[in-house]
Amino acid sequence: MPVVLVLLYVACHALVMTLWPGETGAGSFVFLTLAPLLAAGACLWRARHDSAAPGWRATALALLLWAGGMALNMVDALGAGRADVTPRASLLLYVLYGVPLVFILARARRERLSISLIDAAMAALLGVLFFVHAGFFAGRIDVDEHAMANMRYMFDIQNLCIAGFAVVRWLAGDVPERRSFFRALALYAVAYLLVAGYINHFTSEDAFGAYNDLLIDLPFLLLVVLALAPAPALVPAPARHSRLSRLVQAGGPMILPLLLLVVGTLVVDHARPLALAGFVVATLGFGLRSMLLQIHLLERQAALDQLARQDGLTGVANRREFDATLRNEWNRARRSGTELALLLVDIDHFKAFNDAHGHPAGDRCLQAVAVQLQATVQRAADRVARYGGEEFAVIVPGCDLDGVLALAERLRVAVQALRLPEGPVSISIGVAFLHPPVMPDSGQLLADADAALYAAKHAGRNRVMVRGALGGPVAC
Repeated sequence: MPVVLVLLYVACHALVMTLWPGETGAGSFVFLTLAPLLAAGACLWRARHDSAAPGWRATALALLLWAGGMALNMVDALGAGRADVTPRASLLLYVLYGVPLVFILARARRERLSISLIDAAMAALLGVLFFVHAGFFAGRIDVDEHAMANMRYMFDIQNLCIAGFAVVRWLAGDVPERRSFFRALALYAVAYLLVAGYINHFTSEDAFGAYNDLLIDLPFLLLVVLALAPAPALVPAPARHSRLSRLVQAGGPMILPLLLLVVGTLVVDHARPLALAGFVVATLGFGLRSMLLQIHLLERQAALDQLARQDGLTGVANRREFDATLRNEWNRARRSGTELALLLVDIDHFKAFNDAHGHPAGDRCLQAVAVQLQATVQRAADRVARYGGEEFAVIVPGCDLDGVLALAERLRVAVQALRLPEGPVSISIGVAFLHPPVMPDSGQLLADADAALYAAKHAGRNRVMVRGALGGPVAC
């Protein structure tokens, strides 16, 4: 059906040109303006249903600018515009058509608003510089026989850059939705490159209204079909493309400043202040963008480091952080000859609690116990961690046995005082204490704490047992 509609659109365009001939080609202008408008509408519709919405919206904006340029061409052809304003305004819109496309092609992924604004500023200035350069040649057409050819080559380069960048982004895509968007943009951009190249170099002497206008419809109608078609089931990029994907993501932000430098160099002879502005904005923009991105990456790294050390459910230290902390405290205690204690805490009858009330209630119980343990531990040096399942651990360095046992009892009483909707909860605590540590590693401390915890549960639970300093397990 989409192909049939495309053929019908082209047939209607040809029929209008046949039945409504004229030097101005007014009937053809209607179809040439309507085609990009239809493509823009299709892109906006797709943006409402696709996670790659920014790309579709940017493409729609580019198509609206192109349609505006064609509409001004029609106004100029009908003699309704001003000869000194309308052609330049039309040229400006054709140049600005490439700005949203280059902007979206230069973005690695969704960026922060501050970074997006910097990219937008560089893309806008790039469009201005390109327009100034194109306007320079447009103003010399009557006196320089090569000016028109230079303008054609400029637009060829613009279209080639857009098509090339789009194809690379498609091939390097690692997210299915974004690959689908860049696939559509690449196919459209390649079709537009071929059609524009043919029109500009082989039929440029023909006025609008000739049958080669039908070719101009094709890239926009192709984009309509691609935007309205169901998203293809694209799988993530193969592993062999992962290096290309990372290279494109890392190098994409360089596109805008490099283009600014290149175009700034081209206009330096006839627009030196703007060229200087291009150099400054390219340098400062890329530097500021890199600094903001570095700050963002450092923040993300800090967050990831925090997640790597923290238990996701309870918010206390996880098992990896517990092992590292215990090892460090053990080594410190051996060097300094100070005390080191370890408390293993087990929630009594937790499996029965889970079976009776469900896993969500069990998770809430774990969270409440963790909060109570963390709130009861008062010294900054003491570390609460989730040891595994319903077990927690508390590392207590540099505290005598009486202080350790007092802390363990406070923890037990604090948890017993909890009032959960499902009923009361209690804990058993096994305490291991060494002064000073004399074993080669902390394994014995863990073994002693585990033996004391087993003795506490075997003795009836909801109690504290200690092992280590006093030999066997002893109730407190």
